[in-house]
Amino acid sequence: MTFYDDIYPFYPLQRTSFIFSGRLLTIILVFLMLALSLFIILPGIRGKSRLFWLLRIVISLFIGVVIVALNFTNDWAEARMTTNATYKSFSNSVINAEIGLHVGLYGINVTLRGEPVMQFNETIDYNEMFSWQDTIEDGYKDALEKGLPNPILYIAEKFTLSSPCGLVFQYRYSGRYASATLWTAFCCWMLANILFSMPVVLYAGYMMLATAAFIFFSMASFSTIMNVPRCVFSIGTDTFHTEYSHSFWLALSTGVLCAIIGILIVIFDLLMPEKIKMAFSVGADGCEEEEQLYMGAYLNSVFLDGVTVSSMTSKMTSVSW
Repeated sequence: MTFYDDIYPFYPLQRTSFIFSGRLLTIILVFLMLALSLFIILPGIRGKSRLFWLLRIVISLFIGVVIVALNFTNDWAEARMTTNATYKSFSNSVINAEIGLHVGLYGINVTLRGEPVMQFNETIDYNEMFSWQDTIEDGYKDALEKGLPNPILYIAEKFTLSSPCGLVFQYRYSGRYASATLWTAFCCWMLANILFSMPVVLYAGYMMLATAAFIFFSMASFSTIMNVPRCVFSIGTDTFHTEYSHSFWLALSTGVLCAIIGILIVIFDLLMPEKIKMAFSVGADGCEEEEQLYMGAYLNSVFLDGVTVSSMTSKMTSVSW
């Protein structure tokens, strides 16, 4: 026991703390660079359209980054408690700590923070990630080999395949379908942005409504875990269970925002189609293009029907078929 300075069990003290997702950081940086590049072109837009374009860029990028980031956040559901719990296996040492469980679409994040942090000459501040994208069994085995504290092992064991709670099946499949519908919402968001730059603003509004619908579908998919009997987590003398957290409510607010934008665009397009086109900087050009198309179609029909077409040049010339 003294070989590792009375650290139980007989494993060296190792940390693989999960602090911040590298994927989230990459997503944020990509969208920040995209926003910066779009802000650079704002000075080239004249008049009141500049403010409208700024608002469009901010709202659109906010929706896009939220949809992508929600796939990789770890706080769709969470639970916290402060209790006295056994610290290590084969030890009677009891610590007072805050224990947290954070559930994402691809795994769980278990935190353990001592109160105070320094206890038994050790810093008790753990933040461990367990992913079920492939299998959570390997992560649980690694946690056992590292000798992680008992509360972390207890919670991770509840999500293994051998656990009678069956949490891994509930959360894995609900998270899988929620992620799939979120990626579909992201595709609808991209199509909406493409259509906004074309004289078909009405269809862009429809795609915003589709984006909102798929975000709501992802929430409904994740919510299925709340409709099954909940597994109670008992640590020490206290118990806790998971509730909806920040990512879930952020998805709800983003879906509502997309729905409001889509409804407003559809209504304005029905009531004042020309003004809504001009608001999206396609009014004048769009009208000119439509007039050219109609004129071209008219001249072609006249030409094919054998009617004389008059064209204004330096002098009048009549051409008959």
